[in-house]
Amino acid sequence: MYAWLFHLLPGPTWFRWILTLVGLAAVVFVLMEYVYPWVAEFGFFSDATMDVD
Repeated sequence: MYAWLFHLLPGPTWFRWILTLVGLAAVVFVLMEYVYPWVAEFGFFSDATMDVD
């Protein structure tokens, strides 16, 4: 599947690698900025159970 996607990209091999890295960075950015914080609002892992005096 990834080879098929890689061959769909235009240009020579070095340019395909640059496009792949830019696309991967964009996916990581969107996940870290928008998806994970939104999902964290619905999770129980941010609730503290210890009482600190």
